[in-house]
Amino acid sequence: MAAGASRRLGQPKQLIETNGKSLLADMAEVALATGMRPVIVVLGALAEAVKATIQHKEVTLVQNPHWQKGMATSLHIGLRTLLHANPSLQAAILMVCDQPFVSTRLLLQLLQSHTATGMPAIASTYAGRMGTPALFHRSIFEDLMQIQGDTGARKWMAAHPESVATLPFEKGAFDIDTPEDLAQWQNPSNPDLS
Repeated sequence: MAAGASRRLGQPKQLIETNGKSLLADMAEVALATGMRPVIVVLGALAEAVKATIQHKEVTLVQNPHWQKGMATSLHIGLRTLLHANPSLQAAILMVCDQPFVSTRLLLQLLQSHTATGMPAIASTYAGRMGTPALFHRSIFEDLMQIQGDTGARKWMAAHPESVATLPFEKGAFDIDTPEDLAQWQNPSNPDLS
């Protein structure tokens, strides 16, 4: 999901450059490298500028015209688009574009944990809480479609902890929300991020 306006950062986080490409394009490539399909990117604020940074033909871009109403609207559009693209889809991994330490390995571990445990949801854990990336079995999609406002799937996880297995991802606590976060991430000698 990449529909937000990045107000606290003061610039579109989706367009931040990393490894010669946008942060969003980098995250899309992480998802593509898992071999899982389809890969859907939900756009909102500055959609045209952001869209131009994703050139991979295997990424489906979908615009959320209601992005200002909150994260739940992007969640709904993303799930509907996934199911339209693959009606027999059994699970989905939800990601956000501002966690730069998400790796293909982590996404594959979410799938492996789901297969091994049979749990309907697998969440990354960091800073004492559950969050993204997270995998959800199709049986939960209808519940996720009921979430409203500026909240995402974390609300469902908090309400159903007995249905969630967890996977440690300490670097998941770091996301790029402010100019200070960006400066910290762009400093290669920062010991907190090594």
